Amino acid sequence: MAIPPGPVEQLSLRRSPALSPLPPAVLARIERNRQRALLLDRRASPAQRPLLETVRSTAAKVSKTIDSGAGFFIEDEEDDEEQRTIKVVHKPAPVMEPDYLMCEECSRPFMDSYLSNSFDLSVCDKCRDNDVKHRLISRTEAKHQYLLKDCDLDLREPPLRFVLKKNPHNPRWGDMKLYLKTQVVKRSLDVWGSEEALEEARESREENREVQKQKRFNKKVKELRRAVRSSMFKKDTSVHQHDYGPEEVVDEEEDQYRKVCKTCGHQLTYEKM
Repeated sequence: MAIPPGPVEQLSLRRSPALSPLPPAVLARIERNRQRALLLDRRASPAQRPLLETVRSTAAKVSKTIDSGAGFFIEDEEDDEEQRTIKVVHKPAPVMEPDYLMCEECSRPFMDSYLSNSFDLSVCDKCRDNDVKHRLISRTEAKHQYLLKDCDLDLREPPLRFVLKKNPHNPRWGDMKLYLKTQVVKRSLDVWGSEEALEEARESREENREVQKQKRFNKKVKELRRAVRSSMFKKDTSVHQHDYGPEEVVDEEEDQYRKVCKTCGHQLTYEKM
């Protein structure tokens, strides 16, 4: 059975007459490779056939390449349109203006600041007042001074933002949560409704605190008095000895004798044989 010439042989046949033919050793190696490829094609599984089809298509494209004889190859005009590169034109991205924030204090634009990043407050670093207006307070002070609960700080929408700081008393106690005072004051007004209601609640809690304090003081005084009285009272723990004396009282009806203790009045009854 005659085997048709392979792509490489076709390429050698298309070579210009001015060029010398390929050496016999090169032609023999090409023929062996072609025979090996045909054998692999017969033994290939269905899963491997798409890969072989890709190899054939590549060889077919190579076979359609013509040697110009001037040191370069010319592709057939038939495949010129197929192999033409599709150029994708992308539209240039729009120019975005920077998103500036407006400071609530000086009304000037700024990019970012400590208060905007930590507490979502539009105030630049130049207008930041660490001592009064933008002072940071601890979670304990926020709860005691403004009568807020944990749910008011963490669960009520939106949850108050905070920053973490090492405990100055002992670093091993854990980090402190610091809140912005202005946001805490606003949250307390949302909870209590007005400053008057907040002040009344403070006074009521202060009165209850004083009452509880006085009760604890009275309880301690009572316990102290009880301890002093118990220390002054001496209980007689000695054993009592009855002193009946020699007198005997005779009960003729019962035929019994009776003696009475001179100290406690105990009566001893007995019979005589």
